[in-house]
This record gives sequence, C-alpha cells and structure tokens, in this order.
Amino acid sequence: MGNKLFIAGAAFAFIFSIQPLQADVAAGKAAYDKACKSCHGPDGKGNQAIAKMMKVEMRALGSKEVLAKSDVDCMKNVTEGIGKMKPVKSLSAAEVTSCVMFIRTLK
Repeated sequence: MGNKLFIAGAAFAFIFSIQPLQADVAAGKAAYDKACKSCHGPDGKGNQAIAKMMKVEMRALGSKEVLAKSDVDCMKNVTEGIGKMKPVKSLSAAEVTSCVMFIRTLK
C-alpha cells in the first residue's frame, strides 16, 4: 500500500511540475525573441547575414556542441558574451535562465 501511495504522489507531483516548466520555456522563447533572435535566427540556426558581416561561423544553438554545455556555461555565455558575441544586458537573470531552457528545446 505504501508503494502505491508513493507512486501516486510522485505521478501527481510530476504532472503538476510540467506546467511551470512549460511556462518557463514560453517565457524563455519570449526572452530569446527579445534579445537573441536577431542574430541567432528564429530557429537558433543563426542569421547568416550577420555571421558573414562579423566574419564568424555561428554554431546552431541546437547543435550537439552547444547542447553539451552546462546551463551555467550557457548562462555565462549570454551574460558575459563569448567570442565576438557581446554580453546581453537587456535580460534579467530569470529571463536568461528561461532563455537557456528554451534553447534546450531547439534540438
């Protein structure tokens, strides 16, 4: 009986934890659209005109190399910049976190 109660409780907790996660991803898409989309494109594959102008190769945000980075490293890249990418100052810490959650969906 105890195992059934535990499983039911875990299922309940999982079901109700999905909605905030979806909200965070939606907030992340909004943050991405606000601060990242112009350079990284709507699908995270990169704006090739900007890449050519900056003389850089933009790695797709859904690539294995980018997705292999830790969330902390991704947040650091956003807030501190990397390579020729300047730091993003227009996003709050919560928006940066949500943005990284959204980027994880670009697989």
